[in-house]
Amino acid sequence: MIDDHTAYQALKSHDSRFDGVFFVGVSSTGIYCRPICPAKTPKEENCRFFESAEGAEKAGFRPCLRCRPELAPGLAPVDHAHRIAHQIVQQMNEGLLEDGTGLEEIAAHFEISSRQLRRIVQKELGVSPIELIQTRRLLLAKQLLTETKLPVTEIAFASGFSSLRRFNAAFSAQYRMPPTSLRKDVVKEQKAVNCSQTSTLQLSYRPPYDWQGMLEFLSARTITEVECVTEESYSRTIRLGRHIGWVRITHAPERHALMVEFTHSLTPVLPSLLERLRNLFDLSARPDLITAHLAKDPLLTDQVLKYPGLRVPGAFDGFEMAIRAILGQQITVKAATTIACRMVKAFGEKIETPFPELTRLSPGAEEISRASVDQIALLGIVSARSRCIIALAQAYQAGNLILKSGSDPEDAIRRLVALPGIGQWTAHYIAMRALRWPDAFPKEDIAIRKSLGGVTSKHAEVLSQPWRPWRSYAVLYLWRGM
Repeated sequence: MIDDHTAYQALKSHDSRFDGVFFVGVSSTGIYCRPICPAKTPKEENCRFFESAEGAEKAGFRPCLRCRPELAPGLAPVDHAHRIAHQIVQQMNEGLLEDGTGLEEIAAHFEISSRQLRRIVQKELGVSPIELIQTRRLLLAKQLLTETKLPVTEIAFASGFSSLRRFNAAFSAQYRMPPTSLRKDVVKEQKAVNCSQTSTLQLSYRPPYDWQGMLEFLSARTITEVECVTEESYSRTIRLGRHIGWVRITHAPERHALMVEFTHSLTPVLPSLLERLRNLFDLSARPDLITAHLAKDPLLTDQVLKYPGLRVPGAFDGFEMAIRAILGQQITVKAATTIACRMVKAFGEKIETPFPELTRLSPGAEEISRASVDQIALLGIVSARSRCIIALAQAYQAGNLILKSGSDPEDAIRRLVALPGIGQWTAHYIAMRALRWPDAFPKEDIAIRKSLGGVTSKHAEVLSQPWRPWRSYAVLYLWRGM
């Protein structure tokens, strides 16, 4: 049964993660839509919510011609058009559309034809796939030209262009100026960049932003040698494909942005790097909508007012986050972090950085999947949990488990709990952080139940209903208040 008020909060956000979960019928127009419809949000009193398109039509509503409810997830042969378009942009940032990947390969990734892919992107985004790629590349190039001193040639390749000539031609055609026009003195800048091994870019957010709260959360879970958290910054080692380096993130409140210092060794994978950092620091959140909704519940009002701009910390790497979640089962955060540090020392590759705190890379699924139960158990992990970790690594390595933003949370949760040793708490915690699911709720969490007065997990589920669809944020408020 859909709660109308909860569904209306999701409708106002136009968040693609709710597409296909419900439909809205508008009494003033007689039309029903998907929650991602670009039309102006109707008044709440004019809305009726349905779990299916059939329910809306039975009630006398006709389908919207703009958002086309027949294309919502689960309703058409090419059933998740908007979600596919959204994921294509995400996969582009993850590098899927780079390295000369053709449309046929991209389409195969989504199990559709290249013709269907072109139609979806054109319909949902108003541009062709090539135009979409070109725009994203040019916008990144413009930011790099404006904010860094990287040589123009490096910027061209970092933005995804196969040659400097093509970059110059595309930039001049789109912006009616050569790339060097954004540089006051290109020669001096190109000399200066040789004296530094890093550059800095900014990632904007919607204010307010609880930066100290984010640092406190990450600090309590710092994996030594891989991460370092100070009173002002978060740093970590990075491995993206063949590229290795480090990043350091600081806060620029006057700009409403985070400043990302990155090593030039990561320049070829900048789109992927920046997308992962946006997920880690929850930079796409709408604090105005989320806090206005959660503050209405007396159980959360004081916390919401006390910590404006609270975000849900995401994950730079979904696999790394999942391992941490498994290690955290039925033990304290401090104990889980201690074991995670042992795993890094045992399986993580060494790396040289200017910081004595950053000396190893986080082990990937390939390394963990090759380990034996005894090897992992030696780190102080019980055999059953060791087998669980290996099973997770093997499923992830085989591509049977996708742990990234935009993935179907219900499908991922099903696949996670099917693995030996993973329960609902672990699956929902992974969905909350690695999948960026805004309505995850690990109701079995002892701290959550304690903060709600020592209730049972079943009662906690009941109490959480008014917080939907932002229960992940409610969880962070409850944890923050402990």
